[in-house]
Amino acid sequence: MDGSVEQFLAELALQRRASPHTIAAYRRDLERLTVLAGELAPAALQTPQLRRGLMQLHARELAPRSIARTLSAWRSYYSWLARRGAIALNPATGLRAPKRPRSLPKALGIDQMAALLDVPTKKTTTSPTPDPLQLRDAAMFELLYSSGLRLSELVSLDWPGGLDLAAGEVTVTGKREKTRKVPVGDQALAALRAWLALRPQFAPDHQPALFTGRHGTRLTPRQVQSRLAQWAQRQGVGVHVHPHMLRHSFASHVLQSSGDLRAVQEMLGHASIAATQIYTHLDFQHLAKIYDTAHPRAKKA
Repeated sequence: MDGSVEQFLAELALQRRASPHTIAAYRRDLERLTVLAGELAPAALQTPQLRRGLMQLHARELAPRSIARTLSAWRSYYSWLARRGAIALNPATGLRAPKRPRSLPKALGIDQMAALLDVPTKKTTTSPTPDPLQLRDAAMFELLYSSGLRLSELVSLDWPGGLDLAAGEVTVTGKREKTRKVPVGDQALAALRAWLALRPQFAPDHQPALFTGRHGTRLTPRQVQSRLAQWAQRQGVGVHVHPHMLRHSFASHVLQSSGDLRAVQEMLGHASIAATQIYTHLDFQHLAKIYDTAHPRAKKA
């Protein structure tokens, strides 16, 4: 390893108190730089050579995230050299790593949503009435899907708070303290009314939370995640279901039916239409699957 690289790593460890894990990661990334330099000192490399090195890493099918981390280490090293006066300019400043492929959000199909939600609540062996906690869970999951709420928005809801059963609307506060009003569907309203009839059994008078646990405290996001995963497993949905998947399903299904991207943006509370446009890719995947199944010339011979 080049002497200047070793000095840089030593400074990271001693002066900046970087963790051993961080030092090991920097060492691996700077070893790539040393290999790229060959007979030259890494400090002598220029921007075109570094760009070529990044292209080689990409050709070796190194993950974009790993290439970005490597480039970040190179930038830090050359910035350190520039501060010491060893080089005039940082040759890695203008370089960009390959774009990371944007993973599409996972959404349930309409039939899967029906399998998840169209479930009669079970009565307990000791009571002829349905299990109150099942009614609560049904109300939560119906509301998540009906209105495309974030998990944080769901658990922060109060009663009566922003829920207007008569108008069929819920007002939530999302990211950046932005408030929006979203419609609530009939099935979600029915589930909410069923839960609210039994809520006083669990929520003391001083508890404003719409959804509470067995002991009267506001449900946490982790509790909702756990209940939904158990619910989905019990219903045989076949995939791990998390609360955000219901939000994705809401957006995908509304977009498939209406094609109104701007309306979906408003209901999801996205600040930019670009964040909502990812659901157009989901919609295309849905159409592509139909094409592959139905078109006589789409099937492989």
